[in-house]
Amino acid sequence: MLKKLILFVASLIFINTINAQVIDKVIGVVGKYSILYSDLQTLMIEQQKSGLGIDKCKAYETLVYQKLLLAQADRDSVVVNDQEVDQELSKRLNYFIQQFGSEEKLEQFYGKRTNVIKDEMRSDVQEQLVAQKMSSKITGDGKITPAEVRAFYKTIPVDSLPLINSEVELSQIVRKPQYSLEEKNATKDKLEGYRQRVISGESSIALLARLYSEDPGSAKEGGLIENVGKGQMVPEFEGVAFKLKEGEVSKVFETAYGYHFIQLVKRKGEVVDLRHILLMPKISNADFFKCKKELDTILTSINQGKYSFEIAVKKFSDDKDTKLNSGIMINQRTASTKFDNEDLSVMDQNLVPALNGMKVEDITPAMQYTMPDGKPAYRLVKLKNRIDPHKANLKDDYQKISSIAVAHQNKNAVKNWIKRRSAITYIKLDDEYKCQFENDWTINNN
Repeated sequence: MLKKLILFVASLIFINTINAQVIDKVIGVVGKYSILYSDLQTLMIEQQKSGLGIDKCKAYETLVYQKLLLAQADRDSVVVNDQEVDQELSKRLNYFIQQFGSEEKLEQFYGKRTNVIKDEMRSDVQEQLVAQKMSSKITGDGKITPAEVRAFYKTIPVDSLPLINSEVELSQIVRKPQYSLEEKNATKDKLEGYRQRVISGESSIALLARLYSEDPGSAKEGGLIENVGKGQMVPEFEGVAFKLKEGEVSKVFETAYGYHFIQLVKRKGEVVDLRHILLMPKISNADFFKCKKELDTILTSINQGKYSFEIAVKKFSDDKDTKLNSGIMINQRTASTKFDNEDLSVMDQNLVPALNGMKVEDITPAMQYTMPDGKPAYRLVKLKNRIDPHKANLKDDYQKISSIAVAHQNKNAVKNWIKRRSAITYIKLDDEYKCQFENDWTINNN
């Protein structure tokens, strides 16, 4: 239940915080926490946007549950630190910046600077993270044994077994376009010029970052990134940042994102504040064409029998996640090797039409796509297996049944917890919002 809440609130907090135009009132109290009319309205709007249909009672119960989690978190001393909140805020803001296309468009639309939006979101995000951590204590680690999965499967009536849509198993060979040596050197030289201006005192790194940095998350703040703890950044970045003294400027260095240099602002134990400038070498049309031609050549060699697809993966693929696994693709949503059409459309909308009409062992031509890190690449995709629609069974669909069993287990844990904790927690709900809730709540409306 809370996982659905988290998905909603990731955008709800943003919408509700910066665009609240509803005349507010308290429509419920759980412990010391109030439920606002605006919270309910926003959640119902998001239900509609998500195509779930508006359900006032379901939305209301979701909010009551969240506040009960917060009340229990107070009793159990469940907290989140500033670093966790800052990290989550940055992640969400970066997501919304991507949705709008740029930080400038986001600020223009809402008429507020990003740092103001971030400050207004902070308390709501902190509450949500606490509720999420409290929920994890209730449901546990979500692990389930094979014996428990089999026992759960036996409880499902044959007529109620889920129908599994047609699925495919795929493998891939990925090639990333590489920028030229000339472009690489030109980018490094340009960044070194900015670095020398900082070292000489001709200009501040904050001003140069605002003018030239290509990091959308920090450029408008003068390259400032605060409360950076170990494990938050890529290793190459951290390896430089945590070796600097306060005020020291690093040399130019490379990460997967491009070229940087850093100035350390402040060290607070194992956390640092820093400024940096990022420049990214540009990939030209010629670089894209060269990458595609490489894959065309690899495909020709496979078709001529020079080596198998699996050997070609090991020799040529640039995708570290599948290179050592014969190119086998993993469905991130289900953690299995099987994809239905909906999974494929979410991952790459060009895959469904490309696979239609293909036979098992066929390979697509080189296809351009966007990697999980947002970078462009080309790939060959092999159809390893096609599975016809069928009723779920343990042999073919263990992972799906296991996920259903875990969800069922978690739902029961939450239901039992709500029944126990609501009986000893002050809960008063507005008479206007009387609902037939899914769970057993003890409500004190006296």
